[in-house]
Amino acid sequence: MNIRVDRVTKQYKNKIAVDRVSFELKEGVTGLLGANGAGKTTLMRMMSGILEPTGGEIDADGIQVTSEQYRAMLGYLPQDFGYYPEFTARKFMMYMSALKGLSKSHARRKTEELLELVGLEAVADKKIGTFSGGMKQRVGIAQTLINDPKILILDEPTAGLDPGERARFRSMIADIGKDNIVLFSTHIVSDLEHIAGNVLIMKEGSLVYDGSWDNQNGNLEQFYIKEMETL
Repeated sequence: MNIRVDRVTKQYKNKIAVDRVSFELKEGVTGLLGANGAGKTTLMRMMSGILEPTGGEIDADGIQVTSEQYRAMLGYLPQDFGYYPEFTARKFMMYMSALKGLSKSHARRKTEELLELVGLEAVADKKIGTFSGGMKQRVGIAQTLINDPKILILDEPTAGLDPGERARFRSMIADIGKDNIVLFSTHIVSDLEHIAGNVLIMKEGSLVYDGSWDNQNGNLEQFYIKEMETL
């Protein structure tokens, strides 16, 4: 599978949030880096079909981002995912499964599998509103994977996770990226160093770097800082 982002622009009145960005994604983990306000979240929202571009096109093997077929392949985790605090983790997962059109039997199996994967099986029947920030983020990660997405778009997915949780999440994403497309945006550059095969860097709405990290030497954070200083 191949995602094509072709000259995508998003303009709000006099502000251009994303400026004619073009790149392609294939199977594997791609890291998306950039300072606050660089346009990363706006770009990911357009790639998730939530936000309509002012110009340009986005498709996956010719399937338009606005189509039901594209949405069926997509898992998207925003920075602040919406949840119902009175729902238990299990009930929320079943609710999200229904929205994705999963059968009840499949939804039950996936719910138990994913709650175990993110380490929440012991609190599956507790209300999400009582969870810590890290636990809520783990619920968000689990619901993103409920439909076995071929395209996974993650906006700051490790925010609020402790070092052990982050390590487990990185391992899980590395496995998912072997056969699927993963776009992973983060301020914690070290989370990408050993799992990202490609890196995108945005600055002030523009894509300023698109390259294979496998071919770089040294530390990704140092490389990122050096790139930003030279721009």
